[in-house]
Amino acid sequence: MTSKRFTRYFGAVNTGSFRISAMIMGLTEDGELQVLGSGHRASNGIKRGYVTDMAAATYAIRDAVERAEKNAGTSVQSVWVGCAGAGLASQVSKVEIDINGRRIEEEDIEHLLIAARDTIQPHGRMVLHAQPAHYTLDGAHGVANPKGLHAERLGVDVHVMLADGAPVRNLTEAVQNAHLDVEAVVAAPLAAGYACLSEEERELGVAMVEIGGEVTNVAVYAGGMLLGLKALHYGSGDITDAIASAFGIRRFQAERLKCVSGSAIASPTDHREMIPVNGPGDDQAGPVARGADDKNRIARAELVSIVTQHLSGLTDEIGKALKSMGFTGASGGQVVLTGGGSELAGLAEFTQSALGMPVRIGKPPALIGLPEAHATPGFATLAGLCLYAADDPIDIRSVGESRAPISRVGLGLGVGRLIRALKENF
Repeated sequence: MTSKRFTRYFGAVNTGSFRISAMIMGLTEDGELQVLGSGHRASNGIKRGYVTDMAAATYAIRDAVERAEKNAGTSVQSVWVGCAGAGLASQVSKVEIDINGRRIEEEDIEHLLIAARDTIQPHGRMVLHAQPAHYTLDGAHGVANPKGLHAERLGVDVHVMLADGAPVRNLTEAVQNAHLDVEAVVAAPLAAGYACLSEEERELGVAMVEIGGEVTNVAVYAGGMLLGLKALHYGSGDITDAIASAFGIRRFQAERLKCVSGSAIASPTDHREMIPVNGPGDDQAGPVARGADDKNRIARAELVSIVTQHLSGLTDEIGKALKSMGFTGASGGQVVLTGGGSELAGLAEFTQSALGMPVRIGKPPALIGLPEAHATPGFATLAGLCLYAADDPIDIRSVGESRAPISRVGLGLGVGRLIRALKENF
């Protein structure tokens, strides 16, 4: 059996507050996508989506990429980077031009996109994406490609993603310091949508809630594009901290308790079930938990009570965010939970009851070569970054003349990377 030949490679790095992960995906001659390698490590230098320690973040990024490269048996020179913080905001810009009933040509579409580009008003913020979602003909929506059709007026709905410039530049610099070019910085909710949501869901309307370690992003899709986005500065790590504080134990013990024995749904047997605070692999016993028995065990009911108490606060905030974006009542619909925090047992049922909407867990698609350990909600954004890179959606700032005042993050960084590598190694 002959080995597959790859025509392109895509590298991705997701910089979360809990873990930093990397993935390398290849595109075969037959147009098939295959995961070649992935790797992750504990996050350092990142807090709530922001770089707080440049050296630590750079080391963690380089380490995660090297693990992915080792598994893939190949290296990457550039990556697509996921960003969950930086004050992400989403907006939609609508533009129309006159066609006067004639046949639409490629030049008309380019003219429309240039006109749309000139309407972007970032108000001092950085534009991460400016992508045409779909076109309209005389006000009729749902046109994927208007070329060759006739219309009086041709329009386009452009999805624009904004972010604070300084945090994005810090993230970009951390990746560059790891001797990697940045193809683009991609908003995490947009990448996660590529992995977790079907085209039909994005078209009909769906809410996606990405629960990270310290940030929860609530995004609403409709008409094939991301219409609204709210970032909540609360994540699964805050539940871990609450467990550690309540029982007076170390954070790694609290994290293990939450993942192994925690649940969003209480059961009648929880009061009788005693769970050990120290894991079987602990080299030395940690502190005795507050309220534990003589074997340092706690009642599972107490753990579940802490988890559900803090989840109630999170789902309240999620509900408020959805309501502010009009995703409620008759306008509501399916809610998709993803991110590492969504792996908590019973969370879908808890959230469905709290929001009064159907809820499911979103995972990466069944990609060839994707390890089972990474086919989980916690790695959905990472897989989505590779899928986004392979799709390479058009950005209206790259259309026509290069006179746009807004530059795309990550272009033209190869020379700088070479100079940095020479300075550090020679």
